[in-house]
Amino acid sequence: MFMRHSPSDVPFGAAGVDVLRIVSDPRTPVFVTVQASGRRRYGYWRPYDPRTNRPGCHVALPTSTCDRLYAAGRITLGEPLVDPGKTTYRVRLARTPATPTRTPAAAPVRIPVAPVRAVAQTLAA
Repeated sequence: MFMRHSPSDVPFGAAGVDVLRIVSDPRTPVFVTVQASGRRRYGYWRPYDPRTNRPGCHVALPTSTCDRLYAAGRITLGEPLVDPGKTTYRVRLARTPATPTRTPAAAPVRIPVAPVRAVAQTLAA
């Protein structure tokens, strides 16, 4: 039997999970540059890390993984910034419809209650 997968069901492996983690971080803007020849390069700028004393540098992301995420609808491209010879797009997570986080409620539990008898009382005035 043939099973169809929705874009959220497609497995992307560890590389795909890493790319989605980086793209989802609002402090790390990710861009794709498309050269006039059609070559694409996804990447982001890693800032200076004072803890490890590593200088800032440009980090490339795996193009094949990013292309698969884009084709599956997991990431989207923003408005193009066109320069002579290349076009740059901002890469963002695709908005997916929210799924309910609550599970359906179970049938209500009925607790047997003995009937209450009314007893007449006189009130003091």
